[in-house]
Amino acid sequence: MLDPDFIRNNPEVVAKKLDERGYDKNLLYKFINVDKEWRNIKQQADNKRAEKNKLSTTFKEFKNDEEKIKTIKNRIKEIDEEIRKLEEKEKELFERRYFLLLNFPNMHLDDVPIGKDENDNVEIKRYGKPKKTADNVKAHYELPYFDFERAAKISGHRFAILYGEIAKLERALINYMINLHVMNGYKEVWLPHLVLEKCLYGTGQLPKFKDDLYSTNDNLWLIPTAEVPLVNIFREEIIDGKKLPIRLCAYTPCYRREAGAYGKDIKGFIRQHQFDKVELVSITKKEESIKEHEKMLKDAESVLQGLDLPYRVIKLCSGDLGFSSACTYDIEVWFPSQNTYREVSSVSNCLDFQARRANIRYRDKNVYYAHTLNGSGLAVGRTLIAVIENYQEKDGIKIPQVLRSYFDGDFIYF
Repeated sequence: MLDPDFIRNNPEVVAKKLDERGYDKNLLYKFINVDKEWRNIKQQADNKRAEKNKLSTTFKEFKNDEEKIKTIKNRIKEIDEEIRKLEEKEKELFERRYFLLLNFPNMHLDDVPIGKDENDNVEIKRYGKPKKTADNVKAHYELPYFDFERAAKISGHRFAILYGEIAKLERALINYMINLHVMNGYKEVWLPHLVLEKCLYGTGQLPKFKDDLYSTNDNLWLIPTAEVPLVNIFREEIIDGKKLPIRLCAYTPCYRREAGAYGKDIKGFIRQHQFDKVELVSITKKEESIKEHEKMLKDAESVLQGLDLPYRVIKLCSGDLGFSSACTYDIEVWFPSQNTYREVSSVSNCLDFQARRANIRYRDKNVYYAHTLNGSGLAVGRTLIAVIENYQEKDGIKIPQVLRSYFDGDFIYF
């Protein structure tokens, strides 16, 4: 959530940022009008309370004048009714104002490239050279490792079943990622997969992305990413500034309807309603989040470097940023069967945007809103595909060196 004072005092800046992100500037004008009306009604209510308090102090002055006392009491009664009506209006306007605030995206940092969509993203660097291409590998879904038909019989479209050594390879990747991140200074966390609605408001999935989420009949929601429960661990808390940064990592399944993704990545294991992910989250002081963002990117990259998989790093343009992000790096791993790089991680700095929504603060000399960062470290299923395709041989899959301790041999045969 944006600071209302910032919006009120910098409308030209906010309008420019909204335009660069592809959002309708009418949101800004609606907020300014409602905010002005709310503050006006609030001031009127405060004035009425002050008038009532002033009248209340005159009882002693006129204690022997029954007519005057009666007049004062009648006026106080009228003021109480006026205050009641003003408070009703104030509450209505506050709720409208708050709803509008919830729909503002984060404001991107000044060094974010300006653009409309993914075509305007900027490549930052590459690691490794692709050795496999569509000419010498089969797509992962052409290999006998995934059972989509029986998964559809159980759960419907966009689900999969893994068996045997490939199921073990998925598990090995999870363990490898978690162990690596713990070595890099993150604390492992085991989490609930169901959260309260307020948690999704806190991290910015609600109200904007409601159609992409799964919910239960008793108002619990399945997590679309471990970012949601990890950030909300500190909801409505004031953290000792000496304990920051707090770095956390967690493995969880993630659940998404992919409501806006029909027709995309229909084949295979790339875009599923349920998928595994290892997530990184940092809670930092406001002056440290830029530096922390670079560290988190480096830590996510280290997973692919250990696996010796070719990848590139992309800096997202303003129009392609996630709703809560002020700056995002995407890490894209090489998919030989498609002769292209595909996203396997997004590493984002949300500044104080989520902390304002979730009321996460820290105490230093004063009390400040914390800055939150999150990143996939990594999306396990897509990393699994990258391993299967980049390490594909004629008779099966060669196991990457860093994963061989989980297996009896160094090869998975077809």
